[in-house]
Amino acid sequence: MPFHAFRFTLPVLAAAFALANPPVQRAAVAAAPNAPAMAAPAVHIANFTFGPVLLKVRVGQTVTWTNDDDIPHTVTANDHAFKSKVLDTGERFSFTFTRVGLFPYFCSLHPHMTGKIIVKG
Repeated sequence: MPFHAFRFTLPVLAAAFALANPPVQRAAVAAAPNAPAMAAPAVHIANFTFGPVLLKVRVGQTVTWTNDDDIPHTVTANDHAFKSKVLDTGERFSFTFTRVGLFPYFCSLHPHMTGKIIVKG
């Protein structure tokens, strides 16, 4: 029978594909027993912005800001609950939130740069 006479139906094509492409066996990856449940909250400073602009954390969590910009910046809470020194490129500032609330902050060197931390119980 000439090749053009075969009728290729969907089940026939699926079976042929399955034979030509056997399933890939994937190894199960188990989490380490002491692995943290989630990454530590972080804010990156770049291009005159805080990112993310809004970050939600829980009481007791520590947020770390990293200056990825090529100029200095600060992290200053509007209510002065926290204030960093001037952070040069690559420097970090961390603060542990011990109470529920909304914590707006800004860069004291560039006040148009703003962000917010929402702390939940």
